[in-house]
Amino acid sequence: MLNVKPYPLKIRAKTREFNRETIMSKQLEDLSARVAAGTLTRREFMPKAAALGVTAAVATSMLASTAKAAPVAGGTFKMGVQGGESTNSQDPATWASDVPIAGGQLWGEGLVEVEADGSLTGLVAESWEGSADAKTWRFKIRQGITFSNGQAVTSEDVMKTMERHSNEDSKSGARGIVQGIESMRTDGDVFEVTLGVGNADLPYLMADYHLMIQPGGGFDDPTAAIGTGAYTLESDEPGVRMVAKRRDDYWGGDQTVTAHYDTVEVIVLNDATARTAALQSGQVDTINRVEPKIAKLLDRAPTVDVLSTAGRGHYVIIMHIDTAPFDENELRLALKHALNREEMVEKILQGYGSIGNDMPINAAYPLFDDTIPQRTFDLEKAAEHYKKSGHDGSPIILRTADGAFPGAVDAAALFQQSAQAAGIPLEIKREPNDGYWSEVWNVQPFCCSYWGGRPVQDQMYTTAYLSTADWNDTRWKNAEFDEMLFAARAELDEAKRKDIYSKMGRMLNEQGGLMVPMFNDFVDAVSTKVQGWESAPNGPQMNWYAFKKTWKA
Repeated sequence: MLNVKPYPLKIRAKTREFNRETIMSKQLEDLSARVAAGTLTRREFMPKAAALGVTAAVATSMLASTAKAAPVAGGTFKMGVQGGESTNSQDPATWASDVPIAGGQLWGEGLVEVEADGSLTGLVAESWEGSADAKTWRFKIRQGITFSNGQAVTSEDVMKTMERHSNEDSKSGARGIVQGIESMRTDGDVFEVTLGVGNADLPYLMADYHLMIQPGGGFDDPTAAIGTGAYTLESDEPGVRMVAKRRDDYWGGDQTVTAHYDTVEVIVLNDATARTAALQSGQVDTINRVEPKIAKLLDRAPTVDVLSTAGRGHYVIIMHIDTAPFDENELRLALKHALNREEMVEKILQGYGSIGNDMPINAAYPLFDDTIPQRTFDLEKAAEHYKKSGHDGSPIILRTADGAFPGAVDAAALFQQSAQAAGIPLEIKREPNDGYWSEVWNVQPFCCSYWGGRPVQDQMYTTAYLSTADWNDTRWKNAEFDEMLFAARAELDEAKRKDIYSKMGRMLNEQGGLMVPMFNDFVDAVSTKVQGWESAPNGPQMNWYAFKKTWKA
């Protein structure tokens, strides 16, 4: 149904002060070892070997003799993660930043997961099938699996989970996704949903990280951290750390198959300097959000690999279009034209990304329309639109924080400079990291933020741009847009579907409150002791499955 191309890992070879032949030999040796360990794919190996003067025939021969190392069970895996706050909860409905998402993946699982190549793998759901019109979907629930409290998982638990996230009082980040369900029922070990309009992508929507299957749907205690994941939560200090222990009865197999570590720790390290130092000193095994300005320098460390993966993540500046002065589209256009995207990619991302176009979709998505005109940095147009807006000249306050995205404070400063050059009075207010995702994002009318992206366009639009979505952080409420979203779901002709998505993208570009200066690569850093790392364009840290798929040599 979908063809999402995987994105290769950008792994840079290290150099040492030896003679040329020794260096080349060592590099080939290292590359072969990485293939054997699973940290470098064979496709990635070939051009690197060619760059060292190895012919394709010799490289192929080398690969033929290289066997992937078997996983090693045991030990502790420590993740240094930016994006944790004292207000974090174990309720999946509330997860909005990296730390709770990372921790939640330890104990929880949804119906399915999206693989790096865009395919779907069943978790709580063993299999699924849809009707010809994609309105009715049946998920067969895997038998013989239990929650961490020993309770058997049933189709009723799945239905209750969906009910909790979709009810009228729900504040779940997934509410926009599951609102399209018209009815649901159980039939033995089958969970069945019927949609108001067909949606060929519904199984992908079920991979949303909020939709962790919980006993009784989590109605009794959504923060209990009881799920079907490979680990049980032993301790949780919000804003500090989480510790989880491996389940002996995990349905996915023993430690030689998956989830190889005995213990996993998620350590909150919001400060970039502290996070980097912790990795270099061996206090943690991996970190997320490596700042692009230090990535190349960090990669020179002999015990560290910096791994960059292109994908769907994007750094954004969001405006509430129902709040003055952002309710005036001329002002929104003025700000958009005053944004120097090329400068931000160069100075903030240091090349680890690409320019955005004031819509949440890029070429990593199926059915992307590359004919949509790229918005340009144009101070004359910015000044013209600002004059037409009738704004009174009072300061326009942009809120930002280090934790909004790597380089967010610097990005805001660059934006302030270019906006002022167009006569727009932009004022920067720096907020503390702690509380940013509860007190600023989706609360204040103008702020920096980020999105990790979603596997398909429908999920991205449904999560953040459907009128009724709880995470509609630009307050975009457009009936015509909603109608097109529903029409795209039901349209099985890909050409027609692409045309609808194109119109939706153009509408957001011209009228929305979303400013997308750049699509970011996911830049992680990992100890060379960690094996089995794979590229994952769906999110950082192997889409937060590093704890499950890697091991230590």
